[in-house]
Amino acid sequence: MAYRIGPNWNATVPEIESAFSANRFIECTPGQDKSVGWSEPRGLENGPLIESIGGQWIAKLLIETKAVPSSVVKRKAELQAQDIQAKTGRKPGKKENREMREDILQSLLPQAFAKQASVMVWINPQDRLLAIDAASTGKADEVITQLVRALPGLDLNLLQTATSPQAGMAAWLLTTDTDDLPRSLSIEKECVLKSGAEDQPMVKYTRHNLSTEEVRKHVREGKLPTQLALSWEGKASFVLTEGLQLKKVTFLDGTQADTGSTEGEDKFDADVVLSTGMLGPLLKDVIDALGGENVFAESASDEDGPPF
Repeated sequence: MAYRIGPNWNATVPEIESAFSANRFIECTPGQDKSVGWSEPRGLENGPLIESIGGQWIAKLLIETKAVPSSVVKRKAELQAQDIQAKTGRKPGKKENREMREDILQSLLPQAFAKQASVMVWINPQDRLLAIDAASTGKADEVITQLVRALPGLDLNLLQTATSPQAGMAAWLLTTDTDDLPRSLSIEKECVLKSGAEDQPMVKYTRHNLSTEEVRKHVREGKLPTQLALSWEGKASFVLTEGLQLKKVTFLDGTQADTGSTEGEDKFDADVVLSTGMLGPLLKDVIDALGGENVFAESASDEDGPPF
């Protein structure tokens, strides 16, 4: 997910570091089912929570969750309810059943396996751009919530384009003239088409030539693209979604040659320089291909919550 940072927010790296330090990640306590906090992007214990590399800022949000299978809680609650009924002759009511389930959950949490997920955040202060490398909108929601809590006055506007990604992708699939395609983008061999009908029939193509009459017929019949695999100037491949997300971003052969021999902190720095140096122009070309940026985008703030 990509956002434009509002014009009135300005912060320095030390100020962000101080703000994030107030919510440094701590693992779940035995009776806690979730913990969220900022962690060291380099993975070095007690290191900085915000890294500045070549003018690009990198942060990492860590999310730890513990879950007890609902079937286990339900079964234990049923056994307790049966025991109460056998001893007292009465069936527990709704409130008592709910309290039993809550008590059982709390008793089992200390033995539950903890899962951690990290989400990287990239801030380009010069272009006033913020991007979140989240696998799901739920994770992106979490990051936005933590950002606006930690950084007072932060105004984020969800990037939107003059032409919607879905309309743009549909037009690209319909064209029979490659000159009508965006100059820096090429259509690859993966696509998902969905109908707007209630039952939502779907067609998914994988490793398939998309410049065919069959594909164009599906689009003309109302099955519109929700995902389309593209490549950018022979340097990177990715999947564009109807929500302007870039998924499965992969740098193609040759683009990582200069970082292959580096290790440790040097490799982290080199990877950041490479990825941000590629993603910035790539995102700009995608926006230009969709008619340019719509400045009347949706805003994220403490008051109205994450815009997903």
